[in-house]
Parts: sequence; structure tokens; C-alpha cells
Amino acid sequence: MIGKLKGVVDSFGEDFVILDVQGVGYVVHCSARTLQRMPKAGEPADLSIETHVREDMIRLYGFRSDAEREWFRLLQTVQGVGSKVALGLLSVLEPPQLASAIALGDKTAIARAPGVGPRLAARLVAELKDKAPSFAPLDPALVALAGAVENRSAPQPVADAISALVNLGYAQLQASAAIAAALRSAGEGAETKVLIRLGLKELAQ
Repeated sequence: MIGKLKGVVDSFGEDFVILDVQGVGYVVHCSARTLQRMPKAGEPADLSIETHVREDMIRLYGFRSDAEREWFRLLQTVQGVGSKVALGLLSVLEPPQLASAIALGDKTAIARAPGVGPRLAARLVAELKDKAPSFAPLDPALVALAGAVENRSAPQPVADAISALVNLGYAQLQASAAIAAALRSAGEGAETKVLIRLGLKELAQ
């Protein structure tokens, strides 16, 4: 079983890179994000590898980090998620972003991935929500805030501030994180306009 490859980039395909390892060219399928960050042809590179063996083929999947490979494995434990969908998710969300989106129930962010509709996004959140924090450090205050917003139990100024940032074009995850930070500095009783101002300041950093 191949767990890592270190060699020289030979060429790229639509969803793969050919890595030359001592004269042997390995076809390694990667997420779009991983391919974009690969060195140019002729330059050295190394990838963490997940090997899938079937009766009719052996396919290699490559990742820039072990964390990305672990997410690739974890995602496929959910019904309806195969290797293609897992790579699609990792193409639009980096591992920390994916962990946060799942832990915070941000189904909209997850559904941005190709092949992921609202129903599958909801299933990913439901089945992986308890596992996500162990795959990336998450702010407990942010998790609690996201849960309160989803259950409509968040204080009105907080809910209004998050809604205002979302209306300005920020993703739900970004807005929640910014307002969580604003709450830490302004206190629980802060007014909506104060939270918005501090939230925008946080997002500008």
C-alpha cells in the first residue's frame, strides 16, 4: 500500500498530476485546491497518498497534508459520498474550514461543493458534527453561538448582527466567527450596531 510519494512533477491533467518517482510516473488524483498549489513541472514535490484497490484498477489520491487525507477518508464514511464528492468538498473548503462548517452546521458552505445538494449537506453535518472538532481546533464560543442561532435562541442583537453581515455578502461562517469575536470584546449585553462595527473590524484584519 502506498502512503507517500516523493519525486518530480512530470505533468498535469484535469484532475490529476503525474509524479515521476525515480523514472516511474504515478498518476495521482487530487482536489482542485491541491493541484493549484503543486509546484510546476520539473520541480520536486511530495504527496500523502490514499490508495484505493479494486478488482479492475488501482487508483492513487494525493494530498498536500495528512490532515487533508484524513478528511478524505472521513467524508467517505457518509452515505452518498464517494471519492469524487470528497475531492470536490476539499476543492472548495480547506480542512479547517470544512471542520468549522460541519461543526457549526453551515450547510450552505458545504453545498458549494460539486455533487453536494442540500440533502447530502445536511447528512454530512448530522453524521460528522461530533467528529469535526477532533479534526481541527474550534472556538467553543463560536460553536455555542452557531447552535444558538440555528435554534433561534440567540439574543436578538446577536442574531441581527450576524444577519446584517450575511446581507453584506459575508458567509454565515465568517459572520458568526466575527460576531463571536465581537462578543468577547464588547460583552454579552452589547447592542447590534456595536457588534456589527466590531464584527466588520474583525473581518477587515
